Amino acid sequence: MADIKFEITKHIAVLSESPKGWRKELNLISWNGREPKYDLRDWAPDHEKMGKGVTLSSEEFEKLKEVLQKE
Repeated sequence: MADIKFEITKHIAVLSESPKGWRKELNLISWNGREPKYDLRDWAPDHEKMGKGVTLSSEEFEKLKEVLQKE
């Protein structure tokens, strides 16, 4: 499996934290040098390991905000 390079360009929020220190975070992340996208996933305390997550473009993120505000 190829190495995946990432850079957290903006930390937005921690939504929760497990007893083992893993945190569910919302960040803007640049994956493999591409334009940053909104990213929601679990991270180990040192950001060396990550869980599966969801990555959204700015347009998708704005649409999600609209939908959630209607709820």
